[in-house]
Amino acid sequence: MHGSLLAGRRLRGTNLPGVLGRAAVWMVAVASVSPALRVEAAGFAPSETVFPATTRVWVSTPDPRRLQESFDNTDYGQLLRDPQMLPFVESVRDQARKAGRQRLGKLGLSFEDLSSVPGGEVALGVIEPAAGKLATVILVDTTGHGDEATRLVETVGERLAERKATKSTSTSGDGTTMTVYDVPQEPGAALPTRVAIVLRPDALVVGDDPAVVMQTASSLSGRADGLSTVASYKAVGDRCADKVSATAAPIRWYVDPLGFARAVQAANPPREKRKGPDYVAILGRQGFDAVKAVGGVIVLDDGLHDLRHHTLIHAPPLEGRKAFAPDRYKLAARMLQFPNTARLDPPTWVPRDVSSWVTMQWDMKTAFASAESLVDDVIGEKGVFEDVIASLKEDPDGPQIDIENDLVGCLGTRVSIISDHTMPIDVDSERLVIAIETHNPEQVAKTVAKSMSTDPDMRKVEFDGHVIWELIDRTDAIPKMEIETPGFVSAHADSEADSEAKGHRGRLRNREEKLLPHSAVTIAHGHLLLASHRDFLERVLATSETDGTLSDTGDYGVVTEELSRLFPGETALRSFGRGDETIRPAYEMLRRGEMPKSKSLMGQLLNVVLGDGKEGSIREQRIDGSTLPEFDVIQRYLGAAGVGMETVPEGWYIAGVALPREGRSDTVAREPSDTIPR
Repeated sequence: MHGSLLAGRRLRGTNLPGVLGRAAVWMVAVASVSPALRVEAAGFAPSETVFPATTRVWVSTPDPRRLQESFDNTDYGQLLRDPQMLPFVESVRDQARKAGRQRLGKLGLSFEDLSSVPGGEVALGVIEPAAGKLATVILVDTTGHGDEATRLVETVGERLAERKATKSTSTSGDGTTMTVYDVPQEPGAALPTRVAIVLRPDALVVGDDPAVVMQTASSLSGRADGLSTVASYKAVGDRCADKVSATAAPIRWYVDPLGFARAVQAANPPREKRKGPDYVAILGRQGFDAVKAVGGVIVLDDGLHDLRHHTLIHAPPLEGRKAFAPDRYKLAARMLQFPNTARLDPPTWVPRDVSSWVTMQWDMKTAFASAESLVDDVIGEKGVFEDVIASLKEDPDGPQIDIENDLVGCLGTRVSIISDHTMPIDVDSERLVIAIETHNPEQVAKTVAKSMSTDPDMRKVEFDGHVIWELIDRTDAIPKMEIETPGFVSAHADSEADSEAKGHRGRLRNREEKLLPHSAVTIAHGHLLLASHRDFLERVLATSETDGTLSDTGDYGVVTEELSRLFPGETALRSFGRGDETIRPAYEMLRRGEMPKSKSLMGQLLNVVLGDGKEGSIREQRIDGSTLPEFDVIQRYLGAAGVGMETVPEGWYIAGVALPREGRSDTVAREPSDTIPR
């Protein structure tokens, strides 16, 4: 273990929400409202030995007091205390309480309740006790806080009684007494709510499944089949556990992603059948169940960074397959080929003032060869991918291009994404360019030109010696009038197969246009450049080394230095982002209550995940941002961040840091770090 990292720490800041995730945010929320806590002898064994092997989600902090201190010592903690942020903070707390009535509130609890009782570890487990069932359990070490825990249990009982709950008690063979409240089914709820509580002298167990709560309470000394015995949990620990110093109070977490998603689907069937593909089932069928788990540790205020995280995506090769072989997975999961390389630096044509940049190594030839079964599965019809590829090559009315040989075969393994935004912020402000390396740019240019020139929705634009193909905005298009003449057949009348292939192509095209309705493409700097908007593409094309590029900036240099300490060897991915500029578009949209209208990729993704699934419907914004201050109030609290990824035999190891903002983001001043665990 490493020595203390907290000596001489100054107050600094980070873009915390984008990194923690919902489960970790829950843990920080408990800590951030906690009073000073003292840690004595543990009230139970480590929670990973108490929760069973069927735990699908686990998040824990061993010491809420130190976690709170660490959180307060970051600029994010200082941001929450900024007087101009107080109205929003109070609003969020109120919203959290309301949300708690839907989540924690179903158990009669709130974040504030949990802040008063911990004397040690606080853990949350989402367990699958049987197929099609999910149980949530909260485990709190109440050492030294027995009176507070007793009062809390009484308060919970009073709240549930107000909801007309009926109370009963039972005692297990080992003398454990459990109180169960049966709450009448509320309007809109799928099932009635059950709340089970066990209060031990030094432990509180609360959950929504009495059998699971009793089982947990009876296993406080540990169990032979605990989560800690699961191979994926062990793999995460082997890779990440030694990245935390002895004095840190980390957030530890573990998720079985596909197992959890399947259990959620089974336990919460939709009231109305949603249209579209079942992506959870598709991922399982296509071999992505090779990803067994994702987990790691998050450390706040390690003495040099506001936040540092270490994560393992545990995806070991299939039995009998070699670790780094192209066939280590099956079917579409073979797309997950990210070879390590020595250098991952931004090219000289990446503008110095962009919001973020990420680059990765990706075996695109293997990805293309593995995409057929996935595309067919998403569309819901076998042979779609092959038909589309053949149609593009053979259809006399099509572009007649050989995608595999004339395009994919000419691509390299480097993919980069550059993102920024225009001002003032509106629903269409966010910009991005995807750059794909090519070892034969001349052939790629010919292929692109041949494809685009036959597409009536694309137009050719010249810019600074480059040919750009831009998608015409269809919203203003004038409908074409078509006249059918009886008995007349065109020279290239569609056969049934041709019509079917064109239909598939159209469906795929419509999906692309929804994501990038103003897309533009060109070939330059040895890359195929795909942009969300032509103006940003032209900005990238106009950048030269003499203008000063991203590599020249101070904040990029500092982040790169820190990532090099985390990854002294080869990596498959590197990223850099400026916290303020990365968050600005979403912040302004949230502040105006317009986030659901955002046309950014993230905005559209949120609409898919949080929306009702109906075509054209706009979801309701869940967070009221009307009390947020002007952006310049929070800007000074948001520093730069970076992430790296290494392909390892058991999957992918990811680590990153969020730096404090000290002065201008491109001139971050700090002392060299030699204390980052590797």
